[in-house]
Amino acid sequence: MSDRLHRCRLLLGEENLTKLQNATVMVVGCGAVGSFAIDALARSGVGHIILVDFDKVEETNINRQMFATQNTLKQKKTAAAREHIAAISPDILVTEMDIFFDKNTLPPVSPDFVIDAIDTVASKVALYEWCEQNNIPFISSMGAARKTDPTQVKIAKLSKTYACPLAKQVRKLAREHNIPDFPVVFSAEIPAPQKTPDKNMGSIITVTGTFGLFTANYAIKYIVNFNC
Repeated sequence: MSDRLHRCRLLLGEENLTKLQNATVMVVGCGAVGSFAIDALARSGVGHIILVDFDKVEETNINRQMFATQNTLKQKKTAAAREHIAAISPDILVTEMDIFFDKNTLPPVSPDFVIDAIDTVASKVALYEWCEQNNIPFISSMGAARKTDPTQVKIAKLSKTYACPLAKQVRKLAREHNIPDFPVVFSAEIPAPQKTPDKNMGSIITVTGTFGLFTANYAIKYIVNFNC
């Protein structure tokens, strides 16, 4: 049988593909990292994807975000993501949640797995606590900005991260909130200096996209019970 998931079926088998099609994955943050995770989940057969983001597509997103194009400028990121998913597979159930995730906006959903692609540290911690309280497995993206070498992207427990300023902040808050150790994607590369002064940090798609693909791969392997 030849279909859009034919190559996945050859690699994973029918039973595992069915697990993916029956799974619900929530991606919090539909930007640089999250957009690549969402694309990978859709192309790998995940049957229900929950999209969480409050933001709209801006021109400065185009260099690194899967859904950011000239045609989607000013569109809600969740809407752009939904259209992208539908173009891949109209059978996928998509739930859009146009919210800024924090302790005051906890969603009334129960996904099988969560991918954290949020930039704001307080929101990340709120998401970790929500996942822990609801026994939802998750993986979190650390900082992809100011990194240029995708070969130095790794998956490890938060306690084992290094060379990542964001992970350092998150480790501190996780200890303060008594959050058990959990898997993260991080880069072992020393952050590069900014070439020009700006309140935003520079980033490139080859690294942010790698982060997103790593998170999606972890989620997929978890769902089909491959060793993570």
